[in-house]
Amino acid sequence: MKPPQARTLWRAIAWTSVSLGAVGAVLPVMPTTPFLLVALWAGTRSSPRLRFRLYRHPRFGPTLRAWQRHRVVPVRAKWTAALAMMLSALVMWAAGAPTAVLAAVGLVFVTVGSFILTRPSRPPQVEPRAT
Repeated sequence: MKPPQARTLWRAIAWTSVSLGAVGAVLPVMPTTPFLLVALWAGTRSSPRLRFRLYRHPRFGPTLRAWQRHRVVPVRAKWTAALAMMLSALVMWAAGAPTAVLAAVGLVFVTVGSFILTRPSRPPQVEPRAT
């Protein structure tokens, strides 16, 4: 793929992810941060301006910067993700989803939840230098 075409593809992925993240900011059953992380990743490859705007966003910027720099997931984000996954699973069960679908979704939720919950909640503390 030629560079202009690749850049267009990355930009499309970034803006699609920003759009899905915006929907997730409004709907409780859809995540926001993972889509914004994808937007940051794709935006870095296509538009430094988009990356800068995401990094400087007053609400989402601190979380994105913490993840990018230290792989940190804040406690509030962990609780929100865990509760959203549990609520989604309960809604699927109450709606009568087939057992195979519930098992597959449950496996995905357990895997993703385990990953999220095992990430650090705060950046590492830097020891002051001895002078």
